[in-house]
Amino acid sequence: MTFDVITIFPDFFRSILEHGLLKRAMASGHVTIRLHDLRDYADNRHRTIDDRPFGGGPGMVFKPEPLFRAVEALQIEAPEKSSRVILLSPQGRLLTQAVAEEFSHAERLVLICGRYEGVDERVAENLATDEISIGDFVLSGGELPAAVVMEATIRLLPGVLGNEESWEQDSFAVAAGRPLADGHGLLDCPHYTRPAEFRDWKVPEVLLSGNHEQIRQWRHRRALEKTWRQRPDLLAQVPLSEEDRRWLESLKDADSKPVLGTE
Repeated sequence: MTFDVITIFPDFFRSILEHGLLKRAMASGHVTIRLHDLRDYADNRHRTIDDRPFGGGPGMVFKPEPLFRAVEALQIEAPEKSSRVILLSPQGRLLTQAVAEEFSHAERLVLICGRYEGVDERVAENLATDEISIGDFVLSGGELPAAVVMEATIRLLPGVLGNEESWEQDSFAVAAGRPLADGHGLLDCPHYTRPAEFRDWKVPEVLLSGNHEQIRQWRHRRALEKTWRQRPDLLAQVPLSEEDRRWLESLKDADSKPVLGTE
């Protein structure tokens, strides 16, 4: 899989690409990541890539011509590869685990990192195939979101993590078009490691029992509880069993009971 990143700050990615998952994925040949300086596609000696917005207002806006030139040059360079052109933008659809898996099936992703006040709307309407946001907040540019898209997508490629099934146990692991397995779509369960006791806080006994079925049940219930307490909106997309529903009702009942001494 190939990632082409169009940015005015290619050096921003140098450190990111020299560590962790992205470095390993490139070294193993699973992905190719190429950085392209948008200013190389400007049409004047000042390498101008932005201008003031029509109608007035603060800030500067990326001009359409350099971005179209950059993307079209990449497409001409490798016409046999189908590309998804992703504009990183606060106005885009939200990046989710399902969207990341959708992207993981592409041959190439072209990531456009916006800056300043934004990007000429003709880019979003006529060049980008996807407009993606990583959350309901605003950043100074699209470089961090581009890195997030790459990390979220690359870890889903077969062989990158070594054990292809490991990512299926992650939080939000709801795969598009695939039946949900046990726990998919929930937040991850709590995890513990040695020591078994730290500052009088003990690891739950069930995790030390060696009983795999009891451990599985405990993890599933804790994942349900954490999802209900922290992201109840996710429960709407998870197929809950009757036992799951009874467990959640018992949690709600316990929370609704008054604490001694408070009344």
